[in-house]
This record gives sequence, C-alpha cells and structure tokens, in this order.
Amino acid sequence: MNARAGEARHPAPTPPPRLPAARGLRGALASGRFTVTAEIGPPRGVDRTAITRSAALLRGWVDAANVTDNQGAHVRLSSLAGSLLAAEAGVEPVMQLTCRDRNRIALQSDLIAAATLGVPNVLLLTGDHPVFGDHPEAKPVFDLDSVQLVWAARTMRDDGLLLSGRPVDPRPGFLIGAVENPFAPPAGFRAARLGKKVAAGAEFCQTQFVFDVPAFARFMAEVADRGLDTRCAVLAGVGPIRSLRAYEFISTKVPGVHVPDEVGRRLRGVPADRVAAEGVTLCVETIQALREIPGVAGVHVMAFGYERGIPEILERAGLERSARAG
Repeated sequence: MNARAGEARHPAPTPPPRLPAARGLRGALASGRFTVTAEIGPPRGVDRTAITRSAALLRGWVDAANVTDNQGAHVRLSSLAGSLLAAEAGVEPVMQLTCRDRNRIALQSDLIAAATLGVPNVLLLTGDHPVFGDHPEAKPVFDLDSVQLVWAARTMRDDGLLLSGRPVDPRPGFLIGAVENPFAPPAGFRAARLGKKVAAGAEFCQTQFVFDVPAFARFMAEVADRGLDTRCAVLAGVGPIRSLRAYEFISTKVPGVHVPDEVGRRLRGVPADRVAAEGVTLCVETIQALREIPGVAGVHVMAFGYERGIPEILERAGLERSARAG
C-alpha cells in the first residue's frame, strides 16, 4: 500500500530528451571521430557581440565550445547567457558551472534552467577560489564539490530526482562533463580521481594543459587500466604559448601545469619575433602526438584571446573543418 501511494505521488518522470546521434558533441564522441572543443570567454560587460565574434571564428572547426563560468574568479557575463548567445551564433555550447558561487539549490536550479533553454552539454567543476580573482573578499560557497555536482546532475537526468529526493519532470537530457589535471600531485591519484567522477556520472572529461606528452601518455595508460577510457571520453587540453611572458606565467603561476624545460629552451631558441609562431607550431605538434595515444578521444583547445588562431592550429594538425561543418 505504501509503495502504491508513493508511486501515485511521484509518477515516473518523462524520459530525458536526446540529441540526434549524428550531431553535436554527443554525436562526435559516439562516432569515434577525433573530437575538438574550445573555449569562449564571456566579456566583462554587456557586449553580446563579444560572444558572437568568437563563435564565428570557431564555427565549423569545433564540435562544441565551453562558455566559462566567471573564470579565474573574475566577474564576467554568465555562462548560461553566453551559452545561449553561442548557440544563436551556430556553435554548440558547453555550459560551465562551478561550485564556488552557488549552493546546491542554485546549482540545481541553473542545471534545470540550462536544459530548459536547450543547452545540450554541461561541464561541472569546483572553480577557482575567490582569493585569486577580482573580488578576493568574496565569500566562497563550495556547498558541493565537483564529484557531488556531477552526481547531482546525473541523478537529475537519469533518475529524475533532485538531491532532496523530489522529482524533476520533465527531466533534463544534457551530456555531463568534468575536468581533470593529470599533472597535479600526487601523480598516482589522478586516474583514481577521474574514476570517482566517472562513477558519479561524467561522460566526458577535459584536462588541464598538456605540454609533457610522455607524462600524459602514462596517465592515459592508468586510465585505460581502470577501463575509464571506455566509459568517459578524455579530451586533452592544449593551447599555444605565444610569448616568453606567457611561458613564465603558465609554468610558474598556474597550479598543476607541468611545462618541461625543453619547451622553454625551444621558445628562447628562436628570435623574439618568432616566439609566437614557434608556440603555435609546438601546439600543432602536441595535437599530432596526442592523436597517437590510445584512449584520447580528442582535444580541448584553450587559446585565450587568440581564437582567430584556432582554425590554423587545427588545420595544420590535420583536423579538417569539413568534418565538423553543419
């Protein structure tokens, strides 16, 4: 009797909508084709053309583009608004959502909002602490961590339930992504950490910058040993280092990024006016090397302020626009 009463109160939720198999990030990953994502940084202002300009540069070259969520704890246009603008401009969005600024009520509300407005992919992460941003006095929330947020999104989508146990109907149908840093200490823990996110519901993972390809290959071997590469698509993070100043910043100020000494020697070994070009070439070579590593499903290109160079990088790496157009 109690079971029937419960069923009457909470009927089975409507199945989540699914994207057509041949389209979008979901379709690219399902096809086994080497997948490409990139990033769009929302503006610090109300200029919607900032998003559309970036999207125009990426359209046809990437399977989807992340819209960052107050990246680096700096105030920007919201990821949800930016995702809608990117979609209008013809680029499938991946809405980033961080635990830093919201409690579990707001996080679940934003997930429902994203699905309601047609955002097909979400990338769920902890987020940088406010002390590193433009409002260091801001109070961090971190009510959930990234693993818990992935689990909350998966439960909402697959079980039609909120963390409170109340039903979500209709339920969302988004693709769920997470992040991982293969180079953060302790090194042997990173594949296990990814395993927790996969168990929670992550279907794709974007990594921190890869400059040390052999070390990343060792990480991927650990991922494969755990069988995670068959359950979660790993997109390796790449990007061009276009100045010696950028090299110094990335190698010393960005936590968890390992830049081998040979990268610095290579950038310093060319004339000053050739450093940017050498950094682009290095990025191209890295993508080509990553394509040879078993289990790597694609790349996530991070080229902040240099979106115009992404098509050249991808073309030189052998990733043609025609494969992603339309």
